[in-house]
Amino acid sequence: MPDTLTKSEINSQTDPSVAKQYDNSAPKDEQIKDYYSIVDGLKVGLLGTYRDGVGAVSRSMGVAKRQGPDFLFLANAHSRKFEDLQQRREVQVTFQNNSTQDWVSVSGTATTVDNSDSRIKDIWNQGVRAWFGDLGDGVHTGGPEDPRMTLIEVRAKYVTYYKTQVGTLGMIKEVAGAALTGKVANTGVLRELGEAELETARGLEE
Repeated sequence: MPDTLTKSEINSQTDPSVAKQYDNSAPKDEQIKDYYSIVDGLKVGLLGTYRDGVGAVSRSMGVAKRQGPDFLFLANAHSRKFEDLQQRREVQVTFQNNSTQDWVSVSGTATTVDNSDSRIKDIWNQGVRAWFGDLGDGVHTGGPEDPRMTLIEVRAKYVTYYKTQVGTLGMIKEVAGAALTGKVANTGVLRELGEAELETARGLEE
């Protein structure tokens, strides 16, 4: 049901529609588990970098592997994202489920490695070849040994995500009811994970 706002909240310095959003009651291990569940179900996100003179630049990227709270991406060394990352390592990875309205935003730092990293062979699959192509020279084959095949590792520093807790009809009912009554629509939970929680999550993966 939509949340009722009290007079004291309305008169407070904190906007109640924002203050009531964050879920701080769920155990952190449950919050981590839900974070993993959302991103594992989507597989493709937007990797955002910062380009001098332009600003934020994002592109769709398939997740090669989720490693605890962090991510590995296979990428073409000739793409402009590497120029961006040479200037600034801070990145953002976002995921959106248009069916459920779940979303995830991951802020972190990116490390790039060349084709010598052994993890490339472990996470490469035939589907990756389609995005590189075979240049026919026996070297640039789109395979794991292709010198263009490089790795971007994103280490999460801050995660926020929204987990919807109602179905389509429940969403409509909540939003419509809130619009009519002046209450705040209650369709799910918004959560935050900081560096301490993410480091704990990494430790559990080891």
